[in-house]
Amino acid sequence: MPVITNIEDLRVLAQKRVPRMFYDYADSGSWTESTYRANESDFQKIKLRQRVAVNMEGRSTATQMIGQNVAMPVAIAPTGLTGMQHADGEILAAKAAKKFGVPFTLSTMSICSIEDVAKHAGEGFWFQLYVMKDRAFIERLIDRAKAANCKALVLTLDLQILGQRHKDLKNGLSAPPKLTIANMINIATKPRWALGMLGTPRRQFGNIVGHVSGVADMSSLSSWTAQQFDPALNWGDVEWIKNRWGGKLILKGIQDVEDARMAVRSGADALIVSNHGGRQLDGAQSSIEALPAIVSEVGSQMEVHMDGGVRSGQDVLKALALGAKGTYIGRAFLYGLGAMGEAGVSKALEIIHKELELSMAFCGRTQIDQVDTSMLLPGTFPKA
Repeated sequence: MPVITNIEDLRVLAQKRVPRMFYDYADSGSWTESTYRANESDFQKIKLRQRVAVNMEGRSTATQMIGQNVAMPVAIAPTGLTGMQHADGEILAAKAAKKFGVPFTLSTMSICSIEDVAKHAGEGFWFQLYVMKDRAFIERLIDRAKAANCKALVLTLDLQILGQRHKDLKNGLSAPPKLTIANMINIATKPRWALGMLGTPRRQFGNIVGHVSGVADMSSLSSWTAQQFDPALNWGDVEWIKNRWGGKLILKGIQDVEDARMAVRSGADALIVSNHGGRQLDGAQSSIEALPAIVSEVGSQMEVHMDGGVRSGQDVLKALALGAKGTYIGRAFLYGLGAMGEAGVSKALEIIHKELELSMAFCGRTQIDQVDTSMLLPGTFPKA
């Protein structure tokens, strides 16, 4: 087993162990992938101020996100097809998150169902909702999330229509994978993954198959989903979902100050500054660049979180310094999952936590609530 020291080590191992179509699904953006790359590279422009002769004892990264105690201000982001990176992927990731003390967010487009995750990893995770035209299905999804005692509903607003991801088209992405000659050859080189998949019944979209009239297999699911994402989604729908849910509501996909103002008016508890990991509008601003203006505009009225490009504890620290109250990791945990299953997700969380704690101390801080822009080198970070 190679020595794992950072998220990049997990990415390299995942690339070796996960079939190409599913690895590429996680590790790609839309069109030219410029926004996908900017999400990461814009973090690197921000420099930290090192301080010395400061008491570094009693360090803690513990804080709260939407009133929930967390070991560090990092949640696992909702990602579709997680159970195709590794057999039973959502269950394993939820277990790792729970043990570590951070929230796990289950995607509507997960392989393992809400009920599966609740049964095998425990209740209390967060659930991410896509708005479909089938409102009866949405009502049932919300009720199922309530029954699983989900602590928050994360409503994704930036996927009314799908951005084009070239690799998915070229790879013929599907779940379960189509048994083409190219796919079979590639899967044959991934024996760990294949054996895991043979040992689990969870190979389809568990929240949808069997829960929607007329959708009993993948052939009918593909046509259903192609028609179901609602391009007419509006703020009235957000209000309807908020009332139907009745619990903590987080709005994901805010990149513009005007939309942030609308998010405040909606009565949601938090928003996530996010461009869907660079998978929707290519050419959009990176999440970390968009963050300061949104914090300045609405940060005093609701919690502002961010996701996109977080690959290290230093990235988390920089986002917090710019006003975020929480961050999310998507690809970072998927790399760990694909590389080593539950242990890999735990390793990803450990890596980020250690980097966050040590970097915070090097900057002269011992508590998360002490983190602010004075830790950043002037002239290197974006402003409102």
